[in-house]
Amino acid sequence: MSEPQLFLPHDGRPRCRWCAAGADWPPYLHYHDTEWGFPVADDRRLFEKLSLEGFQSGLSWRTILAKREAFRAGFAQFEIDAVAAFGPSDVQRLLQDAGIVRHRGKIEAVIHNARCAQRLREEQGSLAAYIWSFEPPPAAEAAHRDQTESPASQSLSKDLKRRGWKFVGPTTMHAFLQSMGLINDHAAGCVIRAEVSRQRQGFRPPRSAVAGA
Repeated sequence: MSEPQLFLPHDGRPRCRWCAAGADWPPYLHYHDTEWGFPVADDRRLFEKLSLEGFQSGLSWRTILAKREAFRAGFAQFEIDAVAAFGPSDVQRLLQDAGIVRHRGKIEAVIHNARCAQRLREEQGSLAAYIWSFEPPPAAEAAHRDQTESPASQSLSKDLKRRGWKFVGPTTMHAFLQSMGLINDHAAGCVIRAEVSRQRQGFRPPRSAVAGA
C-alpha cells in the first residue's frame, strides 16, 4: 500500500503529509499555507531560502523555521550586499549566536555565496532571473513530483557549483525549487494546491535584463 499523500490537521482541511511534522506548532502550517510553493521573484527572499536550505542539510525544516528570525537578524536580513561584506569578525559573532545553527562551514558558505550572488546579478540583472531560468516545463514537473531530485534541480545544482557556490546539492536545490514556487509539489487534494496553481498562472517569471544573456 502506498504512503498517504495527505495529512488531516485539527481544522479538518487536508494538507501535504509533511505538515504532520509540525501538527502541534501553528507556524509550521502557516508556512505551508502561505509560503511553500508560492512563486517568489525577490532576490533577498531567494537568497535567504538558498541559505536556509543549506543550513537545513542534515536537520529538519521545523528546526530551521523555528530559528528563521534569528538567522535573519544574524545575517542582515539576508541582504546580498550586506552579507557579502561580512568578514572574520562576523563569522565569530555568528558562531557565538545560540539562536542559529552554529556550523562554521555553513556560515562561511552563506557569505561566500553572497559574493557569488553579486556576480550573478552582474551577469543576469538579478538573482531571480537566473533562478527562474531553471523553471521546468509542466510535463517535467509532473513526472518528478514527490521525488527528492529532478532534472531541474540537478541542472541548477551543477551550474551553481560551476560558479563556485557551496551547499547547493541537487536534493537541496529540489527543496528550494519546491518552496520558491518553481515546482508545485502540493499533493493532489491539499487545500493549498489550487491557490498555488492560480498564483503561478498569473505570475510572470523574471527574465534577464542584460543584453545577450
